[in-house]
Amino acid sequence: MDATFRQLRLFLALADQGSITAAARACHVTQPAVSIQLKELSETVGLPLYEQIGKRLYLTDAGERLAETARAMVQEWEAFQQQMDALKGLTRGRLRVAVVSTAKYFVPRILGSFCSAHPDIDIALEILNRDGVVQRLRENRDDLYIMSMPPADLELEQHAFLANPLVVIAPKGHPLAGQPGIKLAQLAGERFILRERGSGTRLGCDAHFARVGFKPQVRLELGSNEAIKQAVAGGMGLSIMSRHAMAAHPADESLEILDVESFPVISNWWTLYPKGKRLSPVARVFLEHLERATGGLGG
Repeated sequence: MDATFRQLRLFLALADQGSITAAARACHVTQPAVSIQLKELSETVGLPLYEQIGKRLYLTDAGERLAETARAMVQEWEAFQQQMDALKGLTRGRLRVAVVSTAKYFVPRILGSFCSAHPDIDIALEILNRDGVVQRLRENRDDLYIMSMPPADLELEQHAFLANPLVVIAPKGHPLAGQPGIKLAQLAGERFILRERGSGTRLGCDAHFARVGFKPQVRLELGSNEAIKQAVAGGMGLSIMSRHAMAAHPADESLEILDVESFPVISNWWTLYPKGKRLSPVARVFLEHLERATGGLGG
């Protein structure tokens, strides 16, 4: 079986983009060139690698297995290139990081300082909901992953680097604002606006409420921290949110943090990667930078 490295890169672009047109655009080649290369690759493998349903292409079982193998090969080659650069005293290459949506409030600043220190390193940042990040983690599509609630069913290397306090927020001027030691029982009549089920914040919130025996009245479930803040500021209810998702002065967003018993709930932000994965030199340099930038907690 004789497939070229170029064909494998084009096939990975097809797997990631879902169409030949998008794959051609991503690889800066013409659509006919992609079609020819993928046809030759399918003939080399001896099985169909994808099928078209409507306007989208879907990988066959053979295609899924080839994508997994090709991704591992490309990552190994890129790691080798980075190792050679390191031997030459250079730090350059590409860093792929996937983070959950709440981490967008602080990770870009850390990446910004990293880029300033290492201008020859390119960054590919994916910001997704938790399910999306976990899926990429299962497929080993990135160098590192950042989330607050690591999946329990995967064998992972994980390092805590930053505290993630969950707080109770209310609209500015709420009757309970400013009161010390609010009992959870006092919130029994309040309506709550929470993140969607499956998000890291929701998982942490539900686990805490189960521990303390409190059942909130959920009015809305939303998939965006910004939408939740707007709904709370508009007087639609209370919420539980990562302190990192809020302004330094909550009043600037017409919000209050309530002093509720058993809050804040302290969890951690984690960097993750599959156990046994060999980190690239660039990924290791970034982990060191992250530790310095946040005063990492250890893991």
